[in-house]
Amino acid sequence: MESNDKIMRVIRVRNDQKSGTLGRLLTAAGSAGGDVGDIRLIQETHSHVVRDITMYTDNMEQMSLVIAAMDANTGTTVLAVRDEVLELHLKGKIAIRSRYLIDTLPILRRVYTPGVAEVCMKIANDPTLARQYTAISHFVAIITDGTAILGLGDIGPVAGMPVMEGKAMLMETLVGLSGIPILLDSKDVDTIVQTVATIAPTFSAIQLEDISAPRCFEIETRLQNQLGIPVMHDDQHGTAVVVTAALTNACRQTGIAFEKAVIGQVGLGAAGNAIAKMLMRITGNPVLGADLREDAIQRLVAAGGKASTLKDIMAGADIVVTTTGAGGLIKPRMVRKGQIILALSNPNPEISPEAALAAGAAFASDGKSVNNVLGFPGIFRGAVDTQSPRISSEMLLAAAHAIADATPEGEFLPNPLDKHVHRAVARAVAMKAIEQGLAKTEFVPYAEE
Repeated sequence: MESNDKIMRVIRVRNDQKSGTLGRLLTAAGSAGGDVGDIRLIQETHSHVVRDITMYTDNMEQMSLVIAAMDANTGTTVLAVRDEVLELHLKGKIAIRSRYLIDTLPILRRVYTPGVAEVCMKIANDPTLARQYTAISHFVAIITDGTAILGLGDIGPVAGMPVMEGKAMLMETLVGLSGIPILLDSKDVDTIVQTVATIAPTFSAIQLEDISAPRCFEIETRLQNQLGIPVMHDDQHGTAVVVTAALTNACRQTGIAFEKAVIGQVGLGAAGNAIAKMLMRITGNPVLGADLREDAIQRLVAAGGKASTLKDIMAGADIVVTTTGAGGLIKPRMVRKGQIILALSNPNPEISPEAALAAGAAFASDGKSVNNVLGFPGIFRGAVDTQSPRISSEMLLAAAHAIADATPEGEFLPNPLDKHVHRAVARAVAMKAIEQGLAKTEFVPYAEE
């Protein structure tokens, strides 16, 4: 699917070399509900023209109608229908490659036996040297049990692998860390904790991903207490960091005083709970929380928040953040004039930004714009490079401020592919780790720049 949640297919067609064939084809596709994207000439002969035509539709049923209409066009034959998303995932999106070319016996003897024995003994005598002489220095485990994959829910760990691969790609591309997906075929908290603890020596940090609440809270806490490396559940803290950055910018643009604003959090699962806690640390004020589950509300109250309802939050809050997974939950009549509304559920927000703004909101956005990728790569890079044993709440706040400060004037958030943003986040996190005395080394990533 493309960025606007459209279905995309590349349709290869062979048209008769006759005037008007292509025009009729595009008209037929449009009449069937298709939007035309790129058109690429593949081959041309005296009798035929072969082209790849990219088509977009709102759903697969509509796409089938478009393909049928194209195939029925006089002078046209549909040769193939390609899903470029699936093609991109063929055989996986990541791989482990050797950093050195092994093409001579002397090199083989250095990287493997007998040369490697010397390195092994150095590490045996001083385990801290593993960070200097092995890939542990840049390996981050990306761990899931598949119980809360994107907006799809409990689809299992294997079905979640494409998401884990994507996280690994982003980590390597944006900050140079090597994310290693680990799929756990268990939902038992004790089993997950024990398994991750057992494999932890391979890694410099642990990223927990798409593990459902409330188990994710206990898993993260136990692992962080047990291991001497950073452990972060991205669905909680990565989301909270980016939401905090977004609200900082939204308040700047609307003139709402962040510290004085009444804030409501609707949906208190993994993301909502962490967002509320971070906002309370920043403002010093309780966040109003609403959820269908009583245990979720009680966790918020125990952290200093106040139990509320959707109706009361919409009526009284200056800032409303929603993470319920219930598309269309907020009706335009519920919006209070001047509110900031972040409706973050994907793929369908609780209210569309357009509807919220039309109803009087001063600022509105959805989950497509508030992207975790702005946070987790730089957070892990800063923590790993300083060898911090954990990621503190202050380090997370430093990341949020770095993202907000890196946002171009007039924008809501920075471009998630801007590497300068991730460098700024990594620096901010590293400097905070050093300031707090958590760093085992005072290496600051990208300090040379």
